Amino acid sequence: MEFDFTTLIDRSGTGSTAAEIIPIRGAEVREGFDKIPMWVADMSFATVPAVQKALHRRIDHPCFGYFITPDAYYDAIIDWQRKRNGVEVKKEQINYQNGVLGGVVSALQAFTAPGESILVHAPTYVGFTGVLTNNGRNIVHSQLKQDEQGVWRMDYEDMEAKFRDQHIHFMVFCSPHNPCGRVWERWELEKAYELFKKYDVIVVSDEIWSDIILPGHTHIPTASISDDARSRTISLYALSKTFNLAGLVGSYSVIYNDYLRDRVMKQAGLCHYNDANVLSVEALIGAYCDEGERWVGELCETLNNNVELAYRFFTEQVKGVKLAKPEGTYMMYLDCEDWCREHGKTIDELQRLGVSVGVIWQDGRPFHRPYAIRLNLALPTARLQEALDRLDKYVFNA
Repeated sequence: MEFDFTTLIDRSGTGSTAAEIIPIRGAEVREGFDKIPMWVADMSFATVPAVQKALHRRIDHPCFGYFITPDAYYDAIIDWQRKRNGVEVKKEQINYQNGVLGGVVSALQAFTAPGESILVHAPTYVGFTGVLTNNGRNIVHSQLKQDEQGVWRMDYEDMEAKFRDQHIHFMVFCSPHNPCGRVWERWELEKAYELFKKYDVIVVSDEIWSDIILPGHTHIPTASISDDARSRTISLYALSKTFNLAGLVGSYSVIYNDYLRDRVMKQAGLCHYNDANVLSVEALIGAYCDEGERWVGELCETLNNNVELAYRFFTEQVKGVKLAKPEGTYMMYLDCEDWCREHGKTIDELQRLGVSVGVIWQDGRPFHRPYAIRLNLALPTARLQEALDRLDKYVFNA
């Protein structure tokens, strides 16, 4: 490989959330085990070298005052969206957002009222739950269902009933889906957008994971489904997942409809603090290049190997844990109900067992499944194997 996805990086002393925090209440790592961070959506890989080069070039200039977002920023997004997603975007259709969730809030404030019902799929990204609840909206869940092959699918009848009966006109959509890892097929999106059109639903499409697509699958931007989709979709993107740059802060929206875009950007500007950081701008320009595209290709290859390794482990060596193989993202969502019942353990006890041997995984219940664990697979393969060996020996098959 051209890039390094095998070196174990020491992140101690950097304030790393992933490395420093244990998110399971009352859990401690036993003596003799080190921590293997596998929870928050933060990769244990160095970012693409082009990002550091871009940042060094800018840091070499000693002035960091007010600045104008350069055309190179917009050109990089336009080229990236064309090459990666096959869509054409104009400069005026791109706007900076202080994070994808900030973009969700801006759209929420622009098109809904406090107390209004908003549809989301469940399992549900915990960030959606937070911003909808904190902004006084009523969350309505439409449960994803697994088919005979275990693939997560939308329940269109349930979606339609809720749009119709609860007069819902706003949906927060996740593509690819977090935490399930689904990469939606075109026919699935087309069927969903038939409902969005029928019930006049504005769609916020969180596409932050759109670059992390595993072999055999293709990301289809939701707004590209049809002219009607372009007219009702607010698409949100960021570098934070793709290039491990959450600490730099920054994302962007692509909104084709002038009316939607004007209202979203008016709300985004009301805080007078939704402006790009000079270094996050340079990071995007550095990342969205040929080297960045090659890096993402090798990243997805590495992640696919990790997914295969983890999937074989849970399906062949562990009884009582159900899961679907992710098609995108680097998260795996485990249903541990049968294992807990068979072994007389609560989900809290199981989670603490994992942490006790250094596997720092995430409570999956806030994503709206009662026996769930979310597992981050974005780490060197040898380190993943070590984590799985610990889970085998000390937790699931002890």
